[in-house]
Amino acid sequence: MHLDMMSVANYLSSLVQMTDQKEEYILAQALEIGLRQLWREEVLARYLRGELSREEAIEQVGITWVALADEQAEAVLEDIHWALTT
Repeated sequence: MHLDMMSVANYLSSLVQMTDQKEEYILAQALEIGLRQLWREEVLARYLRGELSREEAIEQVGITWVALADEQAEAVLEDIHWALTT
């Protein structure tokens, strides 16, 4: 989903009011959380493409995220298999 600038401004304003934190702090948190998520997604994508071993991926993002990626990849393969055989 694409957020327009007004939505982003509304979220920011709401968070400032709800948390009683400064905009700068919330924006810094948002940047940190977003970058962490993008990095994790890239590590998992590299793992699923076979560019990282399972052990390397676990070292970088943890067993929970790697297990979730494995489960999701398996579900996609099962869906594809089902679609091709029905």
